[in-house]
Amino acid sequence: MEPITADRLTILPANEATAEDLGAVFGVADYPFKCQCQRFKTGGPDWNPLPLEARVEALREQTACGQPSAPRTSGLVAYLDGEPVGWCAVEPRPAYPMMPRGRLQLAARGEDANDDGVWAVTCFVTRKGYRRRGITYALAAASVPFARERGARALEAYPMITHPGVEITWGELHVGSRQVFDDAGFTEVAHPTPRRVIMRLEMDAFEYFV
Repeated sequence: MEPITADRLTILPANEATAEDLGAVFGVADYPFKCQCQRFKTGGPDWNPLPLEARVEALREQTACGQPSAPRTSGLVAYLDGEPVGWCAVEPRPAYPMMPRGRLQLAARGEDANDDGVWAVTCFVTRKGYRRRGITYALAAASVPFARERGARALEAYPMITHPGVEITWGELHVGSRQVFDDAGFTEVAHPTPRRVIMRLEMDAFEYFV
C-alpha cells in the first residue's frame, strides 16, 4: 500500500479527539486494546492490578478526550480524511513510574527521575488497515512541538533497533524504531541493550532548527 505522508494527516492533542475515535485506533483485540497504554503506568506484562474496564477508563481520564479546554492530555491522535488512524503517547517522564530504571539508565546519566521538564514518547498505535505506511513517523515529528509548547526542556524516546528482514513483534515495537526518531531529529544518548537505544532531543536545539 502507498505511504501516507505527513501532509495528508491531521494530528490533534488527544483532548481534542473523541473517546470513540481513540477507541477506533486501539481496536477491540490484540496488544493495544489489552494494554490501553497502561504498561508503563501500572506495570507488568498483564497490566495488573487493573482489569480491562479500568484500563480503558484510565486512558480516557489521562487523555481527557472530548475536553478541548482540559489543562492537560497524554498524547496525540492522527486523522486521515477524517478517520482516526494513529495514537502517540507523550507526557512528562515521571508520568511513567513503571518504566524500568535500568532501561532509562537514569543514574548513569545523572538524571532525576522526578524531573517533569523531561518528556517521553513511549507508545505508538496504528489502526489496523493503516499500518506500515508511515503514520508513526508523522506522529513522532508532531510530538516535538507538542511537548515543547507544554514546557518540555527535552524529549526522550526508547526505540528498538530494526534490521531488514528481521521481524520484531508489535508488542516490542510499540515504542517505535530508531529510524523513526532519527528522522524526527533525535540523537542517541545511551544504548542500554543490544536492541534498544535511548534517543533525545533538547528543545533549545529544536528551536535552533525551526
